[in-house]
Amino acid sequence: MARKFKGREVNRLELAEIFGVAKTTVDAWVRRGCPGAPSRGRGRERLFNTHDVSQWLRDEARSEVQEDGPKDETELKLRKLEAETIQAELDLAQARRQVAPIDELERAWAMQSAVIRANIMNVPSRVVSQLIGETDEARFKDVLSAELIQALEAAADADIDLDPEEEEEPDAA
Repeated sequence: MARKFKGREVNRLELAEIFGVAKTTVDAWVRRGCPGAPSRGRGRERLFNTHDVSQWLRDEARSEVQEDGPKDETELKLRKLEAETIQAELDLAQARRQVAPIDELERAWAMQSAVIRANIMNVPSRVVSQLIGETDEARFKDVLSAELIQALEAAADADIDLDPEEEEEPDAA
């Protein structure tokens, strides 16, 4: 009868790659009790069974959830109150424009990056006439530096409109 094999024997580096973590994370797991065969001698690495490690990680996660879970109704009420307080503080910070939604930040960064790129890409056409026939390296650097600074300053001064569809209505007098 064939023996059913569970998992695969791997070294520390392979284990880190399989689980998508750093080697130092595997070392931390070992210190916390991760199962693995002891090193097979000086200069030889410890081996891990992927099935055993996977099961150990599941057990660790399960115990963390149980330890972090609420103990009684009072604790549940306190956690709910804390969550409501955090949400209220976040809403207030948004109203004061101290924080912004991530998608808004991403749109602003994409638009700003497009402005920077457009300005930088225009530098060659602006400087070519100034540098035709130029042989002085210092002059070349000065002209290019000045143009790049101008392009970046223009990008910094650009007015990024995150909601172009929403137009301001003129003030009624």
